[in-house]
Amino acid sequence: MAGVRAAQAMRRAGFDGVITVVGDETHTPYDRPPLSKAFLVADDPSTAVRPVVPDLDSLGLEWRRGRSAVSLDAATLAVTLDDGEVLAADGVVLACGATARRLPGTEDLAGVHVLRTLDDAIGLRADLDASPRRVVVIGAGFIGAEVAASCRTRGLDVTVVEALSLPLGRVLPPDLGRWCADLHRAHGTELRLGVGVDGLDADGSGRVHAVRLADGTVIAADVVVVGIGVIPNTQWLDGSGLTIDNGVVCDATTLAAPGIVAAGDVARWRNPLFGESMRLEHWENAVDMGVHAGTRLLAADGDAEEFAPVPWFWSDQYDRKIQLAGRCDAGDSVELIEGTFDDARFVALIGRAERLKGVFGVNRPAVVNRWRQHIADGISWDDALQLSSG
Repeated sequence: MAGVRAAQAMRRAGFDGVITVVGDETHTPYDRPPLSKAFLVADDPSTAVRPVVPDLDSLGLEWRRGRSAVSLDAATLAVTLDDGEVLAADGVVLACGATARRLPGTEDLAGVHVLRTLDDAIGLRADLDASPRRVVVIGAGFIGAEVAASCRTRGLDVTVVEALSLPLGRVLPPDLGRWCADLHRAHGTELRLGVGVDGLDADGSGRVHAVRLADGTVIAADVVVVGIGVIPNTQWLDGSGLTIDNGVVCDATTLAAPGIVAAGDVARWRNPLFGESMRLEHWENAVDMGVHAGTRLLAADGDAEEFAPVPWFWSDQYDRKIQLAGRCDAGDSVELIEGTFDDARFVALIGRAERLKGVFGVNRPAVVNRWRQHIADGISWDDALQLSSG
């Protein structure tokens, strides 16, 4: 997403030179969010696969599909591919994304899945179509929660295992984490919270048949989905001359080095709106940062603008569209401004240190978008509460 959006932005800005896109997948670039939702539940999963942009062919891109970059020389901007081809460039966009974390020792165990790519989704869908007795999802982040909701929508028995005491415990205050837990329980999903995974057991055919928890519990499972985060794809950049630290480190304009920008899941930059360095793994950020990085690559240094978004993402779970905008964590305060936690629709403000830090909404996208703008404007916590009651 970030790479194609960068190319699209450069074409719109009038760049008519050669743009070569390298990607290790063979598929035409596709949108990832449906993979954990519509792709798993649709009667025809192919209807859920959509291109990242509708006018892809009109961009006039040169493709290296099914190929990987193995090294970059930041001084010369030369990119070497896995077959030995060297691409000379005047500018480089690093939009190489991230790789799903796996449980050690489970790579060859049948029935164990991560969900990052279309091929991952195809494999998982095939196992779900076989009507497993129970699906165990390890990790109660948004990917894990979406997969669990999709499996329950299909009528499958699902257990979610999470080492933290609440779903999304690192990014949501406890009241909102409890709401997420209650949502899944109300739809029949079993939650095992505050307990880690000791290992997976296989049957005689090499297929997973149980998950062993740290408290001694054993859960029978025909399918296991591991949703324990991602690792930015930076290993190939060792020795490149770039600064690598939980991603490709960029300045506030997305510039990593002269002639090199980064965008999407792999990029870590200082967001001046929040005064902190961040790396985001959301669809919206890949879109917006890709556009910004492509534009930045063509800009003179004196004309470069800072990339200062309010982070925002959504998650479809059961019949709820959950949206979160801002930058919040477990220690923040929560104030309901519309509805209650028992309602199908509600909005909560999130604040800390006298500042509005975020907004969490369920089935209220227009309201969340309005408050997202207030966060961008730097509204104080007190002013936000006053505005919400006015």
